[in-house]
Amino acid sequence: MNTPFTYVKRFAELRLTDVPLVGGKNASLAEMYRELHDAGVRVPNGFATTADAYWALLDSNGLRDRIAALLSDLDKRDVEALKRTGDTIRGWIRNADFPDRLESELLSAYHDLCKEGGSDVAVRSSATAEDLPNASFAGQQETYLNVQGDEALLETCKACFASLFTNRAISYREDQGFDHMKVALSIGVQRMVRSDKGASGVMFTLDTETGFDNTILVTAAFGLGENVVQGAVNPDEFQLFKPSLRKGKHAIIHKHLGEKAIKMVYAERKPHRSPVKNINVGRADRETFALTDDEAEQLGRYALAIEDHYSRLAGMHRPMDIEWAKDGLTGELFIVQARPETVHSQREHAVIETYRMKGSGDIRITGKSVGSKIASGRARVIMDASHMNELKPGEVLVTDITDPDWEPIMKLASAIVTNRGGRTCHAAIIARELGIPAIVGTSHATEVLVDDEPLTISCAEGDTGYVYAGELPFEVQRHEISLDNDLRTKIMVILGNPQKAFEVQFLPNDGIGLARLEFIINSTIGIHPNALLNVNDMDEATAAIIDKRTAGYDTPAEFYVEKLTEGIGTLAAAFYPKPVIVRLSDFKSNEYAQLIGGDRFEEKEENPMIGFRGASRYIDDRFRKAFALECQALRRVRNDLGLDNVAIMVPFVRSVDELKAVQKELKAQGLERGKDGLLLYVMCEIPTNALLADQFLDHCDGFSIGSNDLTQLTLGVDRDSQLVTGHDERDDAVKALMKLAIDACKRRGKYIGICGQAPSDWPEITRWLVSEGIESISLNADSLLPMRTLVTEEEKRLTE
Repeated sequence: MNTPFTYVKRFAELRLTDVPLVGGKNASLAEMYRELHDAGVRVPNGFATTADAYWALLDSNGLRDRIAALLSDLDKRDVEALKRTGDTIRGWIRNADFPDRLESELLSAYHDLCKEGGSDVAVRSSATAEDLPNASFAGQQETYLNVQGDEALLETCKACFASLFTNRAISYREDQGFDHMKVALSIGVQRMVRSDKGASGVMFTLDTETGFDNTILVTAAFGLGENVVQGAVNPDEFQLFKPSLRKGKHAIIHKHLGEKAIKMVYAERKPHRSPVKNINVGRADRETFALTDDEAEQLGRYALAIEDHYSRLAGMHRPMDIEWAKDGLTGELFIVQARPETVHSQREHAVIETYRMKGSGDIRITGKSVGSKIASGRARVIMDASHMNELKPGEVLVTDITDPDWEPIMKLASAIVTNRGGRTCHAAIIARELGIPAIVGTSHATEVLVDDEPLTISCAEGDTGYVYAGELPFEVQRHEISLDNDLRTKIMVILGNPQKAFEVQFLPNDGIGLARLEFIINSTIGIHPNALLNVNDMDEATAAIIDKRTAGYDTPAEFYVEKLTEGIGTLAAAFYPKPVIVRLSDFKSNEYAQLIGGDRFEEKEENPMIGFRGASRYIDDRFRKAFALECQALRRVRNDLGLDNVAIMVPFVRSVDELKAVQKELKAQGLERGKDGLLLYVMCEIPTNALLADQFLDHCDGFSIGSNDLTQLTLGVDRDSQLVTGHDERDDAVKALMKLAIDACKRRGKYIGICGQAPSDWPEITRWLVSEGIESISLNADSLLPMRTLVTEEEKRLTE
C-alpha cells in the first residue's frame, strides 16, 4: 500500500471532481486512468502535485506578494512590459527552493513510478482554472518530455511551476478576466510512452471546422507529440464516422497523407541540453501513414469511450480534445491527455453565418482551411516571435508556425497563414477560439507572400484554404435557423463537394437529393478510370503522373475506388440517416477526355450532350470495367461503412431495356435493388422517361426530374450555345412532361422529386411544383433557406 502524501496525489487517488486540487488536465488523466480501464482505454500511470504544493513553494520563498505586486502594474497592451514581467517572475520561481516535504514526496512518488518500468517521465502542467467550458488554456504552460533522474525531475518541476507565468499565459488570463493570484499550477508526472519510436497525435470528437459532431478527426505523425500539438509538422488525417464505429463497421470516411517532414525523438542526455530533438523523416516514412486503418479505428473507439464517459458525467453531450501516443516498442496505443473541446461546444447553432466570395483574383498560395470565414488585410511576414510586435491590427500574420508564444498578438490579426501545421495544431485551435480564419500547412507562404501585400484569406470554400491577391469583395449572411414549420414537401440539397458536407448539413434539410460523382472524380482523382486500369499502356509522362498521384495505394484502381468511397462516404455520413441520392457518373465524352489519360479512351463526338453518356456507358464493354470500380465504391460505402442511407440514381436512360441492362449490371456488382434496402431511382431528363413513365417505374423506385436536360431535349436547345437563348424550364411543354412524371409516381406510390436547376433559379417553378404535389425539391445550398420560406408560404396558401 502506497503511503499517502500531503502535496502529491497518485492518479488512483484522484477523480474529475478534483479540478480545484490538481487542475483540469491532471484530474482528467486520473479520471480516465481509474474509470476507463474496463473500456480498454490505456492511460499511462502517474501522479500530480496539488494546488497547495504550488502555494507552499511560493510562500516558503516569499514570492506570493512580490508576484501580485509586479502584475498589478502590468499594462497588457505593452508587449515589452509583458516580456519583462514574465521573465522576472519565471526567474524567481526557477531559483526558489522546494519545501523539504514537497521535495521528499516528489522523489518518493517518482521512485514508486519507476518501479513500473523505466525512469523516463513526462512532466506536464495543469492550471487549476484550466480547460473550463469557456476557455481552452491550450498550450499556455509548458510540457517536458524524457525527464530522467532525481535532479532533472526537481529542476523540471520548478520550470513547470514557472511556466504558469509564460508571456502567453499572463496575456491569456488578462484577456479572459482570470485573477492571476487565484490560479494555481499542478504538475503531472506521467510514465513516458515511447512514441519517439512510434507515433502520436491529436483527436477531436467532432469536426474541428464546422462542429459536426458525428465524426472523429484523428491526426498522426511519427515521433513525440509536441510537433503535432505545436504545428511543427503537417500530419496525416483520418476522419471516422461515429455510427459506423458503434456498429463495428469500417469507419474511415476520409484520410489524407501528411508531409510529416520531421519527428521528435530522445536525445543523448547532456547537461544544459534538451533531452529531445527533431530529426528528418525519410522519404519512405513520409509516404507512409503513421497509423494503420485498424489503429486509427482503435483510437476512434477510445475517443468514443472517453466522450461517452465525460458526457455522462456532465449530463450533456461533451465533445473532447484528446492527445494520444503509440509506443513504438510494444505497439500499444495510449491516451495521454483529454479535455473538453471549447470552441464549437459554445457555438450558437440556431444561427448560421455564411461567407461567400463576390470577386475573384489570382491565387497566391493554398493550404488547409481553419474555420469557414473570409478576411482581408495587408500581409505582415514575421519569422520569429521576437519580432511579433511588428504586427499591426487588421494585418494578415504570415509566419512559419504560430506556436503559443504568439498568442499575445494573434488577436490583432485579421487572419493567419502558416507554412507548417495541421488542423489540430495549437495555432489552429487558438485561431478558432479567436474567431479568425487561418490557413495552415501552405509549405512556403513566407517565401511567396511579402510585407504590405493586400490579401484576401478565404476559408469558405471547403477543405482547401485560398490566399488571393488583393482585398477582394465578399459577403456575410446571418441566418436564423428555425424548423418549427413541418413541411409536406421535402427540401433536399444538391451537393457534390464532400468538403462542404459537414457545413451544409447544419442547414434545415431532408437529405441530399442529388450527389454528383463528377465533382469527386474531377477534384480528388483527376484521372480517367480506364487510364488507371491500363496504366502500363499509357505513355511514359502520363504513367509518371499516375504513379505520383496514386502513391501509397496498392494499385491505381484501388486509388480510384478509395477516393470515390471517401467522397461518397463523407456526403452520406454528413447527412446520416437522411437519404443521400448518389447519381452515377454522368460525364460526357468531351469531359472525360479532359481527365488525365482521357484522350486515349474517348472518341471525339460532334454533340456529346446527346452522345456516349449516362446509362449507355455502364453496359458498354469500353466502360464496363470502369463502371465496376464505381460500383465497388458504392458497395463499400453501404456495406463496409454501414451507410445504408445511400440510394442510387441512374442518369440519361434512353429506354426501358437500357434500364433493365443497367440494373442487371448493378446486381452483378453486388448492388441489387431492394436488397438491404437499396433504392434505385431514374433521373427523369429525357422526354421518353415521362412519356413511358409507368414502364420505367416497373423497374425502379421512382424518379428525380432533371429539368436542365429535360428542357433541352424537349425544346431542342443546347444550353451551351449562345445562339439559341430565351428558353427555360417555365415553358408549358416542359411543365407538361414534368406533370406526367409527377402524376405517374403519385399514382404508383413511388418517389418523385426534382434535382435540376429550375427551383433554385425560378421561384414560380417552385410554387408550381408544390401545387402539383411533388414529394421533394432539391436546391443548391445558397438557395435552400429562401426557397424553404417560399415553400412554406405556398403550402400555407394551398391549405387556406
